[in-house]
Formats: sequence, C-alpha cells, structure tokens
Amino acid sequence: MAKYRDIERQLAEARRAVDEIRVAKQSLQDQLAEASAYILQLQEEIYSSKRKSLELLTELKEMSLECESLHAEIEALKNYIIDLKSRIAVYIPVKDDKVDKRIAEYINNYPDRQKLKILFMRETEGVYQFGTKRVVVKIDKDKINIRVGGGYLSIDEFLDQYTPTELEKIERKDPARKFSERMAVSKSLKGGQMVRDNSPESPSKRISPFKKYHSPVS
Repeated sequence: MAKYRDIERQLAEARRAVDEIRVAKQSLQDQLAEASAYILQLQEEIYSSKRKSLELLTELKEMSLECESLHAEIEALKNYIIDLKSRIAVYIPVKDDKVDKRIAEYINNYPDRQKLKILFMRETEGVYQFGTKRVVVKIDKDKINIRVGGGYLSIDEFLDQYTPTELEKIERKDPARKFSERMAVSKSLKGGQMVRDNSPESPSKRISPFKKYHSPVS
C-alpha cells in the first residue's frame, strides 16, 4: 500500500513538471513568434531603406547629369552673350522717352546691323541728328515715322533713301574719315565696350558725353 502511494506521489510530481515544461514551452514559443515578427519587420525596414537609398542615388545621378548639362548650357549662353557684345553695340534709350525707346527697339532688333552705317543721335525728345540731317521722329500706331519736307517716311524708307546720300557727304567731306571711324569702332567693339557716336555734327549741336549713343557695326 505504501509503495502504491509513493508511485502516485511520483506520478503527481511528474505531471506538475510536465505542466511547468508546457508553460515554459508556450512562453518560449510566444517569445519566438515575437522575435520572428520583429525580425521580419526589421527586414522589411532594411529593404525599404535600401530601396529608398537606391532611388535617391539614382535621382542624385540624374540631377548631377542635369546640373552638368545646365552648366554646359550656361557656359554656351555666356559665350554667346560675349560674342554678341563683341559684335554689336547696344542702343540705350533715354528713360521715359517713348520715341527713343521705340528707336532703341528698332535698332537693337535690326536683322542686319551692318547696314546701319549712319547713326541716330538724340538731341531732344523726337529730334535726332542723322548724319548731316536734323530730323523729327514721331511714333504713329507703334510705327516710327520721320518727317521729310512736308510729309513723313517710315524709318525703313528713310534709311534706304538717305543713308547713301549721307555716306556720300561724309566721304566727299573727308574721304579718310569713314575708314578711320570704322577702324576705331572695330577696335572698340572687339574689346566688348560701348562705342560713342561719332556722326558729324556742328559745334552748336554737340551733345553732352553723358547722353546715350548707339554705334554701328562696320
């Protein structure tokens, strides 16, 4: 009988040990599940981070290529501007003078600047010296008209009609002057500097050196 009770006691202890092992096993299984979930989360975050880093590197490479392209375009534009400045003197209009601004637009956008061999020199608003001629200029519906005699000519008609005459007057008065002026203008323009107007004028009509001028390209 005592032997039987001892066996029951041992069996009860074994059952308690099994229960404790089962509880410990379940706890370990729960911890393993949490650890696995955490590892999966870390793997997803690492993958996402690597993918984002790859996207950023790709974007950075594209931006670097774009920056290089933009730098090349900027340098090309700078060289183009320098080239333009070396070949073309810009007519700078007088502030708040609508007529002078319109003439500046016409001259600065003229397709063949080499044809503008005689200069317009502003005396007062609407009054200019063109070679040896003193002319009155007005703007009519955004068109430049120049008074000649009792009527008006468009600026294109005026240039076509009077440029050869004024050139002949200059050459007849001083044959060497045209050549010397062309050389002076050419040297100044090669230096990329603004050139002062050297059109013929009488001492009474001489303009202050602080006035704005436009210069031709010879």
